[in-house]
Amino acid sequence: MRILLVEDDTSLGETILAWLRLDQHAVDWVRRGDSAQTALMTHRYDCVLLDRGLPGITGDALLAELRGAGNRVPVILITAFNALADRVEGLDLGADDYLVKPFELEEMSARIRAAVRRGADQVSNALVHDDLALNLETKQASLAGQPVALTAREYNVLYALMLRKNSIVSRAQIEETLYGWGDEVESNAIEVYIHNLRKKLGGERIVTVRGLGYRLKHDGD
Repeated sequence: MRILLVEDDTSLGETILAWLRLDQHAVDWVRRGDSAQTALMTHRYDCVLLDRGLPGITGDALLAELRGAGNRVPVILITAFNALADRVEGLDLGADDYLVKPFELEEMSARIRAAVRRGADQVSNALVHDDLALNLETKQASLAGQPVALTAREYNVLYALMLRKNSIVSRAQIEETLYGWGDEVESNAIEVYIHNLRKKLGGERIVTVRGLGYRLKHDGD
């Protein structure tokens, strides 16, 4: 997943950033609310971790703006405000979840998965297409019930395709899933990952739509 982290505490931000990257996510980290506003206008994110007390624009104001514009990206508020009234206020503003500092990183990861799952109307921690499955918690792929060994980048490419399994996924959309700001993007990287996935999953599993991108094979293709 690609995650936007909006946190002005440097120590906490660095800890969360390192954890999420170990969890195979692409992460963009900003320290100001107005910087987050710009990021959200120019990139697509699977989830936003949003501190409430931010310079520039407060987390509350940014969340209200997002929801007022019809943006339904999953948002988890991360804050030191732990009174019941604070939690209720945050959820009423449109947050999908609420984490009170300090929190366990494992719990944060679980809440991210749950928020994304709810946003995609999923009922489990798995993405499934025919006999192909991705477990979002363990980061494991299986084909016809048998495990398939994937690299982190191969997993993330397959995740992008399975998340939009009924649509054509462009190269740019795949890159958005794979790379955060500052990551080096090799010119032929996506083609290499697709090639490797075809070798591991079957050559016909991923269809190239010339000039548009890729999609998963459907019955009748």
